[in-house]
Amino acid sequence: MTNAKHDMVFDALKSCPIVPVITIDNVDDAAKLATAFWDAGISTAEITLRTPNALACITAMKKSVPALCLGAGTILSADDLDHAIAAGSDFIVTPAVSSTLLPALKSCTLPVFPGAATPSEALELYDQGFEHVKFFPAEANGGVKALKSIGSPMPHIKFMPTGGINGDSAPSYLALPNVVAVGGSWMVDKAAIAEQNWEQVEKTAAQARKAIS
Repeated sequence: MTNAKHDMVFDALKSCPIVPVITIDNVDDAAKLATAFWDAGISTAEITLRTPNALACITAMKKSVPALCLGAGTILSADDLDHAIAAGSDFIVTPAVSSTLLPALKSCTLPVFPGAATPSEALELYDQGFEHVKFFPAEANGGVKALKSIGSPMPHIKFMPTGGINGDSAPSYLALPNVVAVGGSWMVDKAAIAEQNWEQVEKTAAQARKAIS
């Protein structure tokens, strides 16, 4: 990966270590959503590739707020990876890693958070060159207690846990020395987005940001 892109992403995570995980399909809403998050003090966001227009939404959000670090999530194949990079993604997130996806991730020039659910998977990914790993699904796999236990013998592996985390549990994750950020949707006001109430979207995100300060 390029040092500039690496620094950009990890500086953003250090600035605000909560990462909204967003499933969006309306390109017209994407730019306004990016602005609302940025104005709320959110510096990164993950757009899942689960909708037909997800890639177009990444492009629209990046164009609207270039300083917002945008990750492409639900990367399951080399084609997904290529499309995410072309759309303007700043970093890559996967729920898991297959033998066919791994070589593509290793050759990627962007920061990558490959998914792991167990200590063995996390260690294998570290051996493959990935110092930062997505722990997914976090709550279903033991949550804070699991990551604390993993951190004792393997403190060199850093995690971005995602899956089942909410505003109440996020501070406990972020207190762990092996956690660099947490992902989730508790700061994404879906009802307000549907109503295009961008003031409320910003307010909800700002409250989540303030709660972990």
